Amino acid sequence: MNFDENPHRRYNPLTESWVLVSPHRAKRPWQGQVEKLANDERPAHDPECYLCAGNTRANGEVNPNYEQVYVFDNDFAALLKDTPDEKYEDGELFLAKTEKGVGRVICFSPAHNLTVPEMSEEGIRAVVDAWVAEYNVLGAKDFINYVQIFENKGFVMGCSNPHPHGQIWAQSGIPDEPLKKQNAQAKYWAKHNRSLLADYLEKELEKKERVLFENEHFVALVPFWAVWPFEAMLIPKRKMARISEMTSEERDALANAYKRLTVKYDNLFETSFPYSAGIHQAPTDGLPHEEWHWHFVFYPPLLRSATVKKFMVGYEMLANPQRDISAEKSAAILRDLSEVHYKSI
Repeated sequence: MNFDENPHRRYNPLTESWVLVSPHRAKRPWQGQVEKLANDERPAHDPECYLCAGNTRANGEVNPNYEQVYVFDNDFAALLKDTPDEKYEDGELFLAKTEKGVGRVICFSPAHNLTVPEMSEEGIRAVVDAWVAEYNVLGAKDFINYVQIFENKGFVMGCSNPHPHGQIWAQSGIPDEPLKKQNAQAKYWAKHNRSLLADYLEKELEKKERVLFENEHFVALVPFWAVWPFEAMLIPKRKMARISEMTSEERDALANAYKRLTVKYDNLFETSFPYSAGIHQAPTDGLPHEEWHWHFVFYPPLLRSATVKKFMVGYEMLANPQRDISAEKSAAILRDLSEVHYKSI
């Protein structure tokens, strides 16, 4: 099969779904929407930013003069911990139930003008430590069964504030995407008594064609089943169900890989590269979940340039995810990029 010429479908064993790959379409002229480049010139401290140190937030609370990472309850959380337990059923077709949860915001740095690829590895390590601490504290609550850690970067991804930050939504139910991955990994574990991602990673390291880089503890790669143009994953080499199992050295290695990947992203089109990224890991429902192998996924939308975005519309919404560039091609492009940020050259 010629992956770079022939339309084909690829299977995602983590979600038990398919993606249509149409590599020949990458040659077509673009006459669609062109995004406007956001002004990336920002001060180190913005007096109007509700995430900057010392500023007042919308609810009237004042941020402390934090010097590294600052975590607080989301002022406009999508989930609330005091939601009453209620259920609605009207036959088999009308079902609803209330959902309890907690929303947290993590300011990665007091510097308003930074993003992850421009932060130091020491600064990113502090973010990793905050993730672990929040996962442990939130996951210990009796009404929380899943903790979703994520970052939206860039206005193109709907990020309303450019200050470097991420979010945590912890809730009583297990969301659809991690639940799909849990079910697929559980089936594989029951069949082989091995981790699906550990076996997948072993094969990818043999093939090398989709691996971007690796350090002592993590591998960055474009997954075989990637949907977004320059989608990537960070996978720990050691099988772990949750981020709280990382050693200090592994936390350092995650910070290193997080920075290296996002620097490559910025260098691709020499712009502050937008993406949604998040950690998928075991639920906090008290079960061991030996099937889980946690991982960090990155879904960036830019396709051909800093101003051309991949839209999930039409066929993608109605039928099947689809992409115009093979995973091997996008991996080769990312792999060849410098790991020195373009602003530093």
